[in-house]
Amino acid sequence: MAKRKTKRKKKASFFHRTRTNFFTGIVIVAPIMLTFYLIWWAINLVDGLIVPWVPKIYNPSTYLGTDIPGFGVIVFLVFTAAIGALTKGLFGRQLLKFGENFVDRMPVVRSIYNALKQIAETVLSQSNNSFQNACMVEYPRKGIWAIAFVSTDTKGEVLEKMPYDAMLSIFLPTTPNPTSGFLLFVPREDVVLLDMTVEEAAKLVISAGLVAPPTAAEIAAGRKPAPSPKKPPPAAK
Repeated sequence: MAKRKTKRKKKASFFHRTRTNFFTGIVIVAPIMLTFYLIWWAINLVDGLIVPWVPKIYNPSTYLGTDIPGFGVIVFLVFTAAIGALTKGLFGRQLLKFGENFVDRMPVVRSIYNALKQIAETVLSQSNNSFQNACMVEYPRKGIWAIAFVSTDTKGEVLEKMPYDAMLSIFLPTTPNPTSGFLLFVPREDVVLLDMTVEEAAKLVISAGLVAPPTAAEIAAGRKPAPSPKKPPPAAK
């Protein structure tokens, strides 16, 4: 009888196991440490800017003999909320209008203030100004597709000057920094809408394609954990 040849699985060396465990730990520990570091850095930054403006009589460090991390953040939050509540009233609106009129008379300061105000209103607005859907468009040429986000339906002069009945205003982000990108006006029929949420598409862009959300078929088959959906999938006809 022919002897059966049995292949023994080569046991990984101690160095190989240690290296694998180390990189596995890095994947887990690095995001946590980086998150705490950025939070701590932001707290110290705000404290450094705000605390010097607080009178010593109201500063707890005067009585405790040591600085309290986060005190400047609390002061900033309370002050900002008070300003927001003040501007809701008639007196506050008039005061804000007077201040903006004063700034408008200063050429350089006016441009900086208006630009920063527009950015803040765009980023912090809680209205329906966020991206509507994730999509794909052919960019930078035919046959090459890129992930983009639908901002709104194109309106006004841009649509009137184009030979299309309907167009979409989309934002095409860059990788790995999705805060920069390009504003494109694309015919509606050239835009492929995706089922994935805007958050999932952003992760796909930031990870350079490494973190791909599961498809509906993969979720149904249980091969991947189902993400928190933006809306329930349509019922089968």
